[in-house]
Amino acid sequence: MFEKLVDIVTDDGTMNTYTYCPDEGGPFPVVFYYHDAAGAREAHADACRRLASCGYFVAMPNLYYRRVRYLDIDVDRFPDPAYGATNELMASLSNGLTITNVMHDTKCMLDLVATNDKARSGKIGVLGYCMSGRFAYRAMGEFPDQVAAGIAMYGSRLVTDKPDSAHLTTKSIKGEMYFGFAQHEVYFSTDEAMPQVQACFDQAGVKVRIELYRGREHGFALRGRRVYHKDSSETHWTRICDIFGRNLQPHK
Repeated sequence: MFEKLVDIVTDDGTMNTYTYCPDEGGPFPVVFYYHDAAGAREAHADACRRLASCGYFVAMPNLYYRRVRYLDIDVDRFPDPAYGATNELMASLSNGLTITNVMHDTKCMLDLVATNDKARSGKIGVLGYCMSGRFAYRAMGEFPDQVAAGIAMYGSRLVTDKPDSAHLTTKSIKGEMYFGFAQHEVYFSTDEAMPQVQACFDQAGVKVRIELYRGREHGFALRGRRVYHKDSSETHWTRICDIFGRNLQPHK
């Protein structure tokens, strides 16, 4: 596996971005991987490596670079009173990050991969977990000529009243999108979110698949968490390979 840390200069600072691709071959189709609220930690790096091993150039930016260069939080300690200050830091970082911020960052990432000899030109994919589900969703509509496939896993705040809400550009999407929801959510109501998102795509006439993972809790897809569920995680990996395989045609 070829791994490289790349610093991308934006209007707001230097965004440390972790890139992954196979050692041999290429150039490879590109996937932007947006981390969850707990930061660009090793669990996400492992997921990036797994995706890259399937024939992709994967780029994971530190979305919190405006305030911190590194953040690695033990999400299983959220209920621990002794972890209160860390929880407050994470909440401050995630609540202070806007969709508009991330779309500016995504544009900078598009400029980066356009000049990287390991990254193939053409359509890309986006993948987001938790808070970043909305970033993947918005990127599909914000950059419709570049982003051909998007995946949002247990994404929060997908439809809001904010002027940059992810759903507002649904009608601009030209590619295909997938949403995976946990049945037992703690951050939002799955029963409300699923029909909201379905209605947005129905009205726009855009191709989408929305799936409920029955019996699962928020965060089930990533290894190392108390709520990790192997079979459901493997299902989500199957969905990832299917949608990216159809739309990006990975190089192996």
